[in-house]
Amino acid sequence: MGDVVQTLPAVSDAARAIPDIRFDWAVDESFAQVPAWHARVENVFPSGLRRWGKDLTQAIKSGEAADFLKRLRLTKYDAIVDLQGEWKSALILRLAKGPRHGYDSSSVHEWGAHNAYQRKYSVPKREHSIQRMRQLLAKALGYTYVKDEVDYGVDRSRLPPTPLALTSPYLVFVHSTSWSSKVWPEFYWQELTSAATNAGFQVILPWGSTAEHERSLRIAGGNQRVTVLPQLSIAEKAAILAGAAATVGLDTGLSHIAAAFDIPSVTIYGATDPFLVGATGRHQTHVVSDFECVKCHEVECTYGKPAAFKPACFIGVTPDQVWLELQKLLTA
Repeated sequence: MGDVVQTLPAVSDAARAIPDIRFDWAVDESFAQVPAWHARVENVFPSGLRRWGKDLTQAIKSGEAADFLKRLRLTKYDAIVDLQGEWKSALILRLAKGPRHGYDSSSVHEWGAHNAYQRKYSVPKREHSIQRMRQLLAKALGYTYVKDEVDYGVDRSRLPPTPLALTSPYLVFVHSTSWSSKVWPEFYWQELTSAATNAGFQVILPWGSTAEHERSLRIAGGNQRVTVLPQLSIAEKAAILAGAAATVGLDTGLSHIAAAFDIPSVTIYGATDPFLVGATGRHQTHVVSDFECVKCHEVECTYGKPAAFKPACFIGVTPDQVWLELQKLLTA
């Protein structure tokens, strides 16, 4: 989801440079609500490619794959641009109609995906993912943009109403992420939650899976000032984030949504590098571990020496440190 959110500034650049431009967007079905938040996105094509790959026979029998392909190929586009540079995105690009643009062999995320493109561009890899996508789209469509101005172009009127009544001011703590190597320890979240509620804040805990829901309940620990959200859509969670006084989160999609809304946020990094993928926007603070194997980009912690817990890179990123950074944002 973070990759989808971080694509939005490139769309805003193009809209500013080419006033009448319109976009259709093919996206993983799990995140299909996100592109529609941008006013220049007309059609969203949810792709079940990941799910279809697990049972291709059923995907064919159900007609889902055929329906997706029919919608994708209904229009001949002036340009088709693969901003992700991966095999799955390149496959979808290859199936659509129109000139195909993407990264060259030295710039592409997954080597070999560049073979799907007719027009290829060099984009430095040691740059933030937002900047890489902005560069690629600008080169493909032939315009310039101001690098230091990052505009996600989110139209808040496209969000649903907040799905439940919350007492302001409230904080949202985003404790869930897809990589176990990016998960800040549960007992640290419990300490941070106690500090926040003792200071008079209501704390909101979103979740996406059964395991994450159970963790939310343990973090809440019966504290009456903590609300564990019900099961909500991404758009409903986004509506709650949009009203928060601040958030604390990990390198995950909801943290990037908070950044897109310019919500003051503290984001905690260990296995990933904020220089390349960090939440970007106004009022954003990155707390980065200084552990010996930080920024390893491993999905699971592989640290082999004795450690108090894993991910070991978070041992020195304490709740006191995070609370101090959060207080700075709240009083700014």
